[in-house]
Amino acid sequence: MNDTPGRVGPPIPKIPKDYDVMQFYEKWISEDGQPFWSFWDNVKTWWGVRNQPNVMFLHFNDLKSDLPSAMRKVAAFLEIPVQEEKWDKTVEKCTFDWMKENAAACAPLGGAFWDGGAGTFINKGTNGRWKDTMSTEQVREYEALAVEKLGAECAHWLATGQISSAESDK
Repeated sequence: MNDTPGRVGPPIPKIPKDYDVMQFYEKWISEDGQPFWSFWDNVKTWWGVRNQPNVMFLHFNDLKSDLPSAMRKVAAFLEIPVQEEKWDKTVEKCTFDWMKENAAACAPLGGAFWDGGAGTFINKGTNGRWKDTMSTEQVREYEALAVEKLGAECAHWLATGQISSAESDK
């Protein structure tokens, strides 16, 4: 990626094999997305256009709670007719279990970027797992920063996938 012609911005630093994920997180949170792009600006920008007719928000929780309904919603939004005779197989190939079993076909570049390959890219298929790896103070700090940077409604959607009833009436 660093050798991409016309690359904009500084090169992405190589992460050493023995890096401490908590040090990486602390740098990422304190330097707003470093070494990538501003996480908060990225989310806030999309939140600002969420009601445009060509923008659809889909949360991981939607997929986990009712995958077939979420898939139908995406198909309707994209105006793609659902082929009922192929529907069950289509849904099956979008499940976490199928993707985990076929990780090399699902992960970007067959998982070449990840130590351990594609199977480590398709990891556990759960939401909120980050709270189990961070300290109580880090979780509190992240959640407070999310509200500060994004506003309460956007931070709530980001955490839960739920939009308040007043917000959904817009």
